[in-house]
Amino acid sequence: MSKLVPGAPSCEQLGFFAQLFAGSCNWTVPAVTHIFETFIAMLGISAAIWGGWLEHAGPRKAGFIAALCWGGGLVIGGIGVSMHQLWLTFLGCGVLGGVGQGLGYIAPVSTLIKWFPDRRGLATGFAIMGYGGGAMIGAPIAVALMGHFAHGGIPGVASALMVLGAIYFLAMSAGAFGFRVPPNGWKPAGWTGSTTTSSLITSRHVHLDRAWKTPQFWLIWIVLCMNVTAGIGVISMASPMFQEVFGGRLLGIGAGTALTVAQKASIAAAAAGLVGLISLFNSLGRIFWASTSDFIGRKNTYIVFFVLGIALYCSLPTLGHMGLAGVFVIAVCVILSMYGGGFSTVPAYLADIFGTQMVGAIHGRLLTAWSAAGIAGPFLIAAVREAQLNAGVAKNLVYDRTLYILAGLLLVGLIANLMVRPVKEAHHMTDEELTRERSLQHEAPHIAANVEQAARGSFGIVGVVAWALVGIPFLIGVWIALSKAAALF
Repeated sequence: MSKLVPGAPSCEQLGFFAQLFAGSCNWTVPAVTHIFETFIAMLGISAAIWGGWLEHAGPRKAGFIAALCWGGGLVIGGIGVSMHQLWLTFLGCGVLGGVGQGLGYIAPVSTLIKWFPDRRGLATGFAIMGYGGGAMIGAPIAVALMGHFAHGGIPGVASALMVLGAIYFLAMSAGAFGFRVPPNGWKPAGWTGSTTTSSLITSRHVHLDRAWKTPQFWLIWIVLCMNVTAGIGVISMASPMFQEVFGGRLLGIGAGTALTVAQKASIAAAAAGLVGLISLFNSLGRIFWASTSDFIGRKNTYIVFFVLGIALYCSLPTLGHMGLAGVFVIAVCVILSMYGGGFSTVPAYLADIFGTQMVGAIHGRLLTAWSAAGIAGPFLIAAVREAQLNAGVAKNLVYDRTLYILAGLLLVGLIANLMVRPVKEAHHMTDEELTRERSLQHEAPHIAANVEQAARGSFGIVGVVAWALVGIPFLIGVWIALSKAAALF
């Protein structure tokens, strides 16, 4: 989006705020990059601010507003691109888009945790796998639309954004109106909850106003922030690191040998294949690790993330020096599976610690850790890389120190996770407080008739169509990711 006006000069001579309203020069890449940072920040902020409202208004209303913000934000962003007004693109794709993503992220998670108290990890894994899987299919659609609307060799970014906005609005609205909330005290048939043995899993509930003031909340905040920061570091470095560390060795060519244009293209294709595998493992890791946490516990799952992650991060420089590209790829894929798993396991972790009554709101507050990591992580990686390059470190070696720093962040996360303990009894809601909180819910009284049908395991044509609408696009995304990964082999 940084080169939109053919023949126009660059906006490099202008400051950031001047570029927001400049219409006769091409935006710089750093200026456009701030849109993503704004989006990530607004995602966490909106989830934190309106998470409590979601618990009262219900997921259907929240999901529809998320569809309006996300779909409408893309349309407004597209109008901003067509008018060449950066402020409008910031408003649409950054601010409104971030609000839509924040509400759209926590609404299904909160609902599914309440429907599946016996398999919280599996439920949140499915929900958040959809978030990761959506990127695998959404990105190719965006590329195809930009190519379709291209004119004079310029990608049709504006039209693509507006069409995507309409598609997302319809898809998200259909999903939102399909939400149903179980009645208070709902349990699956045959499950009593008596199998719970972990002291970390409470049968009580903590109010949002108290939850975020507890040490447990901030310890889990650090856990998520460290896991995400380290994961973002690898995602941002994976493709250039793969190309610069291994280079011609991927083609059996000795180090220092000049590469032809065709050989460079082959190396770039292999790096693109790695990115495809990363997307796939990021998505599949969300359901694998979250489901695993149902059996080994949420705290133990994060211990695995951090201990195994530290070992893998510290091994990557050695694997690169030894030229073991295959093992390097496997290590990166495992790392990214745990990055995705961290997102999907944390809602169930919160439900275990604070109860399910306000888990959506508490999860919303916790997502500020994602916002912090999304802004600080890329800045940290870029700063360390730039400092090493300025110091004369070879390109194939600049990643070593960065990976060791990321391993240090995982150690911080491990220590925080080990310190998590059950919430003190004083923080739990009394029966009167719980009754009052439940009385504020708008949706629960209206769906009791549907619960009996769900309890009997009814599926029907609606279920088949719903799974097809979700499963077919996801499988297409898996196929695209595997097709890209074929270049590695």
